Amino acid sequence: MESLGAWDYTILAFVLILSASIGIYYRLTGGKQKTTKEFLLADRSMPITPVAFSLMASFMSAITILGVSMENYQYGTMFVVINISYVLSTPFAAYLILPVFYRLKTASVYEYLQMRFGYVTRLCASLAFSLQMILYMGIVLFAPALALEAVTKLNTVFSIIIIGVVCTFYATLGGMKAVLITDIFQSVLMFVAVYSVIICGIIKAGSISEIWNAAVEGDRIEFLNFSIDPTTRHTVWTQIIGGCATYLAIYGVNQTQVQRLLSVRNLKSSQSALWWNLPILMLLSFSTCFSGLCIYYLYRKCDPYEEGRINSRDQIMPLFVVDTMGDMSGLAGLFISGIFCASLSTISSAINSLAAVTLEDYIKPLLHVMSKKELSDEKTVWYSKILTLIYGAVCIGIAFLASSLGGVLQASLSIFGIIGGPLLGLFTLGMYITIANQKGALTGLAVGLGMSFWIGFGQPKPPIPSLPMSTEECPITKTSHVSDLFLSTNTKAVEEEDHYFYLYRISYMWYAVIGFLLTFFVGLIFSWIYAKLNWDSNAHIYTDPGCTLIKYDLFVPPIANRLRRKQMPVVVVTGTSSEMGGGSATPSTVGADEAQIAKSVTNSTELSEENDNVFPEVEEQTPRHRVFTIS
Repeated sequence: MESLGAWDYTILAFVLILSASIGIYYRLTGGKQKTTKEFLLADRSMPITPVAFSLMASFMSAITILGVSMENYQYGTMFVVINISYVLSTPFAAYLILPVFYRLKTASVYEYLQMRFGYVTRLCASLAFSLQMILYMGIVLFAPALALEAVTKLNTVFSIIIIGVVCTFYATLGGMKAVLITDIFQSVLMFVAVYSVIICGIIKAGSISEIWNAAVEGDRIEFLNFSIDPTTRHTVWTQIIGGCATYLAIYGVNQTQVQRLLSVRNLKSSQSALWWNLPILMLLSFSTCFSGLCIYYLYRKCDPYEEGRINSRDQIMPLFVVDTMGDMSGLAGLFISGIFCASLSTISSAINSLAAVTLEDYIKPLLHVMSKKELSDEKTVWYSKILTLIYGAVCIGIAFLASSLGGVLQASLSIFGIIGGPLLGLFTLGMYITIANQKGALTGLAVGLGMSFWIGFGQPKPPIPSLPMSTEECPITKTSHVSDLFLSTNTKAVEEEDHYFYLYRISYMWYAVIGFLLTFFVGLIFSWIYAKLNWDSNAHIYTDPGCTLIKYDLFVPPIANRLRRKQMPVVVVTGTSSEMGGGSATPSTVGADEAQIAKSVTNSTELSEENDNVFPEVEEQTPRHRVFTIS
């Protein structure tokens, strides 16, 4: 290992100080973070650009830079097909899921589940999200510490602490505004880190074609694996179908992302931010994949892991930086700053969303039950800041356990699949199925989470077959080495996997799909059973005692439009004797008392002041009453 130079440390210190300064700036300007709306939702006044960058940086940070580059170096390019799922999933998130959440405009998206099912469902989903994000934060914080360990003599413990403290500092002082603005320059540094690797790789190889040819010779290029075997780690189907489920679990129903999407002025801006996030996300994904091929070109005849220079292949990119940029003062520091920023953006976003969820879903309801009073806005902000500090400390603590969670890329996607998939199924059940009830939804969630945890964390799992690695030009042949810190890899024949339990062999990319389908269909079936047995009902989502007029804005726009048209009162205009002589017509309603219907429809229509903005097409396409004329 080598030490960073003075310029490297200067650049790193500048980036950390700048991040902290942004937090101080937003603490002293504007509303000075004195309201919940400003601290958690940035006053709902943010421009599209910082939100678009933040959507990418919140999840595709150090995990992408370290994990995807290693993936392409060791396993090939099949992972890159997941970008197709990003394109396919974005319209579903933007035009079906987001309008439902945007109507709520609350700090916690899980309030929707209380409105749709009940508080118990909200609490269970919120707890699952909290567990998901705490585990994820540990991996993200550990990744840059691992990078520093590979290229410097800086202690890993110190690296974890300094990153955790800095992001907690500016997130606590500056709130959501500081988090979003820091995400912009941190995202730029992430791209700088990746492209520094690509440029150095091209210089070493002489041309892009040399890098590509070396990857072809090493069997690294693969895009068309159409195997239907669910135990195959990456195929076209795992990346598209599994990628869609994972993407929607992250960008559709995850508190961290939805909270960012609610920080803009209106629904149209929110949808635009989600679309602008797409090219940024894909550019980083493709770039990081190619950086893995650049790294493979340099080490194709002497794998550093087999040689014994590193303890994990997740350290391959930092090692590449040392070998190719070590003599360029400041360049290695710029790369490490990019890795730092990648984690800073993700962790600050995570602790901010966790604070919002804890406050809205646990503390406020508890205090309301105990004191029968609502928290003042001043006390709410105080609680939010305290919770941000607490989750920052939790993040630092969990990072020391991250080494047991698996490879940084696979582990992160596994967590979002194991927990995110069932949560996606729960929200989908509520937004699409009118007969779904709370007991059915909770049964589905329990089955989905239980099966996902069993498949995802069950042991033992088979080793992952690695593509061939060469040591023919290594100066020293390593005969034995420490096991890979994250992934157990093996090049033995695939048929040996038959000795492992089948469910434990399923690709991690199917975890989200399995959790989603189980939660949705089990929830649907048991909702029907509980309703038939009169063990549960959906009376609370109707506005009339007869349960005929439903709160349609709890559902995705197409279903909401259909429900709204269906329950509009019918006004029949009948001709009278005076009409025959040139008089006027007499209106009347058919099939029910008009006053009661009108009142019920009005109650349903006025569920929120934002309703017409969320579903504007309803107003344009349908009148307030359906009118028929009978002569």
